[in-house]
Order: sequence, then C-alpha cells, then structure tokens
Amino acid sequence: MTQSVDEPPVRVRILVGGRVQGVGFRAFAARTATRLELVGGVRNLDDGRVELDVEGRRTVIEALIHELKIGPPAARVTTIETEWRVATGRYSNFSIWH
Repeated sequence: MTQSVDEPPVRVRILVGGRVQGVGFRAFAARTATRLELVGGVRNLDDGRVELDVEGRRTVIEALIHELKIGPPAARVTTIETEWRVATGRYSNFSIWH
C-alpha cells in the first residue's frame, strides 16, 4: 500500500457489531491503532457494539478497519459502520475509554 506523507489527516467514527465485548476487542483495537500510529480511542457501548473515534491518514485508517473486520480470535465481527469526518487534532495517542 502506497501512502503519501502529504495525505491530510481525517477522522472516522467506527461502530463494530457482533461478538465484540468480553473478547479483548478494545485491547486488540488499541494495539492495532497504536502500531499503525493512529490516535483516538475505543469504548464499549451499552448496545453491545464497540465504538472507535480515530484520527490519522485515511489509507492507514482503512488498514485499521481491515484488521478490525478480523478482530481477536474470540471475536465474531458481523458489522462495521463508518462515519468519516474532519480531523480535530485533539488526540495525542490511542486510549481505551471506560
């Protein structure tokens, strides 16, 4: 995958559905996002989904989304929804929010 360092940062809200709570999905997402040098955070939602708010280059975020579709071994991802937005620059790292 070719990535341009001039590619402007973007923000995306990602909602992941399926068996994604109680299986280490947030830790998996945080490790993957950190490895890809993305910033933002991840949390469980009351409806059983996991939500990520991520900022970085779009091509790198798309690589994260590809990894999220697979997830950790015990997870079973059935849906991924994305809402692309303008980057805010408010994050300095990637965190697990409780």
